[in-house]
Amino acid sequence: QGDGDVLDGNWITGINPVDKFRLGTQEDMPETMAKNKGKNKYFMLPFLLGLLGLIFQFMKDNKRAWTVLLLFLFMGVLINVFLNPTPQQPRERDYAYVGSFYAYSIWVGLGVLGLYDLLRKRTGQQGAAIGATALSILIAPVIMASQNWDDHDRSHCYTSADFAKNYLDSCAPNAILFTNGDNDTFPLWYVQEVEGYRTDVRVVNLSLLNTDWYVDQMKRKAYESEPVPFSLTQDEYRQGNRDAVLIIDQNQDSTAYMNINTAMKQIRSGEEYHPPRYQKGYHYFKSSRLVIPVDKEKVLKNGTVPAELADKVDNVYWDLSGHNVLYKKDLMILDLLATNNWERPVYFAITVGDDSYLGLEPYFSLEGLAYRIIPVRQESQDGQVGTVNTKLMYDNVVNKFRWGNMNDERVYLNENNLRMTMNFRNNFARLATALLEQGKKAEAKKALDRCLEVMPDKTVPYNFYCLPIAQVYFELGEKQKSNEILTRIKEYMNQEYAYYKSLSPSAQKSIRNTILRTEAIIKRIDYVEQIMKMRDAGMGQPQGAQDSVAQQSNAPAQNDTPAKQAGGKTN
Repeated sequence: QGDGDVLDGNWITGINPVDKFRLGTQEDMPETMAKNKGKNKYFMLPFLLGLLGLIFQFMKDNKRAWTVLLLFLFMGVLINVFLNPTPQQPRERDYAYVGSFYAYSIWVGLGVLGLYDLLRKRTGQQGAAIGATALSILIAPVIMASQNWDDHDRSHCYTSADFAKNYLDSCAPNAILFTNGDNDTFPLWYVQEVEGYRTDVRVVNLSLLNTDWYVDQMKRKAYESEPVPFSLTQDEYRQGNRDAVLIIDQNQDSTAYMNINTAMKQIRSGEEYHPPRYQKGYHYFKSSRLVIPVDKEKVLKNGTVPAELADKVDNVYWDLSGHNVLYKKDLMILDLLATNNWERPVYFAITVGDDSYLGLEPYFSLEGLAYRIIPVRQESQDGQVGTVNTKLMYDNVVNKFRWGNMNDERVYLNENNLRMTMNFRNNFARLATALLEQGKKAEAKKALDRCLEVMPDKTVPYNFYCLPIAQVYFELGEKQKSNEILTRIKEYMNQEYAYYKSLSPSAQKSIRNTILRTEAIIKRIDYVEQIMKMRDAGMGQPQGAQDSVAQQSNAPAQNDTPAKQAGGKTN
């Protein structure tokens, strides 16, 4: 998907001169693009058949032709004017124009009669009927089936269900798992509702948590999952009430923190703040700095905190100053944290956006595809969200998780699948890095080997998120594997860069950010190779280089973490 540049969200005919004129050469494309099964070519034949039907109808039945044309326009171009959609949509909205597809399908059908009419004058009625039918079948159904089959065939593909099970298996029993949008939540609902898998975990969709009816659902028991312990009553969260809550920090002492239970009582009190020139009053927090009390003995006994972190357990202190307004979903998260009292494990899926974390990242423990909130403050060593619980995460990603046959060349991995692999590879790299720092070299190597086993280059081409994998392999002494990965990534990047630079100036302008990112990645690979060669020769590292392998895993000119890039879309 895309916004109409020369790479994404566009279309090709399969007729080289036409495609080259519109999008640039299609002949010297890099492997990562040329092998895409979604690059379907219809040679404009279904379109031309429909065009023939349109002309034929106007020639034979002018009034009905105008009726179909009006249907086509009103349900296509004009509905777009009426809806006035914003440019950056989370997904293609072609379903909004389905009425125009119906209208054009009428012309495709009439195109068969048009072909018959053309052939009848030369071959007679019987020959024309046979010829028109045969040509029409070849022009539309056959060519479309042959082109579309490989990228619509879901045989052997279990990615959606398996990834959902991995999310659930990242959670401790009776957990609460916050997710973001449809791409995450729908597979989770499927495996719980249809397959009955891990129904002890309560999935809470943050997009829906802004609505009162969904909060009502969360407050009811579902299968093995107890109700989510929200304390706000229906009157207090009903639509139109506390939809937005302000933070008006009246606490002048920067070292003072308000107990989260006190803050929630104040929200429930009904006290409102009236902004200047606003008629409506808003409920508000009087402090942006909150604290969640912790019973150390309790969190150690129920497994919230691993025994090895016992000496680091403390109350959870954090600051909401980055949020001027909290929406209902944020308020409900805070309500849960206040009332849960560390009874049930609380997780955020790794694809949830940073805004929904509410600044709690220093208390996140990565255990698979989800971050668990634990009362231990730990600063991330690799610049990413949270810290890694190596024991749990290793068991999950190496032993428990399913990978949807991503190493099977028969399986088509669409763009959503491939975006998720960025998260997976990044997580494997984070795990291996953390294991390496703990001196567990055998486990680190096994984790990386498992990563390459389930996501090999032949089905999931190596990309920038394999760079830290190559680096950890180097640290483990696996220099051949490290060089193979680096060489392959560089091949892909150089092919892509050469292709981008072969395009016209106007085409290059439309993908300027992509070109800059590719340049930055190539420079980063060169830099990493330089470090490896110098260290291999016993020369140390260039001045200013990071000591930690993990600290070199973030791409320049790429602001989003893979989790954010692969995040679930919502309507």
